[in-house]
Amino acid sequence: MARTALITHPDCVKHEISPGHPEQPARIGAVLDALKNSGMLNSLKQIEAVEAEKSHLTLVHPEAYVQGIFDAAPDSGSVQLDADTAMNEHSLRAALLAAGAAIQSVDLILAGEVDNSFCCLRPPGHHAEKTTAMGFCFFGSVAIAAHYALQQSGIEKVAIIDFDVHHGNGTEDLVADNQQVFFCSSFQYPLYPGKYGKNISGRRVNIPLDAGTDGATFQLKMQTECLPALKEFKPDMIFISAGFDAHQDDPLGGLNLLEEDFAWITTELKTIADDHSGGRIVSVLEGGYNLAALGRSALAHVKALSA
Repeated sequence: MARTALITHPDCVKHEISPGHPEQPARIGAVLDALKNSGMLNSLKQIEAVEAEKSHLTLVHPEAYVQGIFDAAPDSGSVQLDADTAMNEHSLRAALLAAGAAIQSVDLILAGEVDNSFCCLRPPGHHAEKTTAMGFCFFGSVAIAAHYALQQSGIEKVAIIDFDVHHGNGTEDLVADNQQVFFCSSFQYPLYPGKYGKNISGRRVNIPLDAGTDGATFQLKMQTECLPALKEFKPDMIFISAGFDAHQDDPLGGLNLLEEDFAWITTELKTIADDHSGGRIVSVLEGGYNLAALGRSALAHVKALSA
């Protein structure tokens, strides 16, 4: 059994874009309830997230952008940053906690306290580009933590695997210039954000999937396009952007993945981590907007992480 940390914080539930918005506070409860009702919660090392520091955020975002987000944060009410991304008075703290949890994970794993982690916080981060908040995201939590990890002793190369119905455009933008980072994103195309970069041999693997793609096709694509390149890269730590909106019941996409597909890819990544990365995996919640499907999918993911 792997020692798995569950990192979360009640304050991330206070962030709300707007009433009825799919990226809703109840997402966190859906995951935590699924873990509790399954009896898994007590087997996890439960940790309360702490905020990332500005110096962490500026590992990938320009200082002016970071300060702009801080300045935009309202004392009350709501501030709209783009068509589907807004901040209330709790949003900045929630975004700092989300990034901070991923950084905490790196520290916990490198200290030998746990083998891997699942960060159950919101807002998500994988759409936030260097100077643009978008797609419900403010800071690129996974990219920030990946760059933080590269500053630590013994970590020379890291990999980011993003399985979500939407392309991880923000993460791609934030790691594009770093030769020490392998990036793979599987996503429905065409769908928001409607763009992705060209593949780069040994370093970037984008896997666009047609609407209606099922688990068998997803698994085949990952087995032939992503996993061999990941093994060849031999990362010292693996980061997962865990987007469960690729589930067939999700309202924002049209892929037909099921809980067992998320369990399968997690197990595959865990095997590669055991072989090449000392078992070190940091997983961060991204999408997933059908609450029941989100809970079941996250549970399957965490079960596979902790197996």
